[in-house]
Amino acid sequence: MEESLSFQDIKELYDLEDVDVRTFSPLALAYIGDSVFDIIIRTKVVAKGNVPVSKMHKACSDVVRASSQAAILDAISENLTEEEEEVVRRGRNAKSKTTAKNASMIDYRNATALEALIGYLYITGNTKRMQELVKFGLEKTDRI
Repeated sequence: MEESLSFQDIKELYDLEDVDVRTFSPLALAYIGDSVFDIIIRTKVVAKGNVPVSKMHKACSDVVRASSQAAILDAISENLTEEEEEVVRRGRNAKSKTTAKNASMIDYRNATALEALIGYLYITGNTKRMQELVKFGLEKTDRI
């Protein structure tokens, strides 16, 4: 049996109810998208070899910060479908009660938009597309 971390597999394993992704707020999509993006970046960093955790943390932090995520979104924006653009627009316009610690409000909103897109693609099972976009964005922005 193949191990998996897909939304569908986890949902089935824990006998969770079906949900319509269109009912999720953009901030809920960003919430899960943030974690999925983080695991992608951590996996890339760990796969480079055994180095001190502090160096791994620094490498990850450089990519998951709002300004980097905003740059990745900018890099992939011309390759988005209309449906993906709509998710990004909703994510960018979401009103969060939290504010950016070390980022401009524009970068923070664009980072939220990227996370919402990743969350949306993860929940809808479009993980191949999600990985393609993240990979393209990382390569185009020369990160990790």
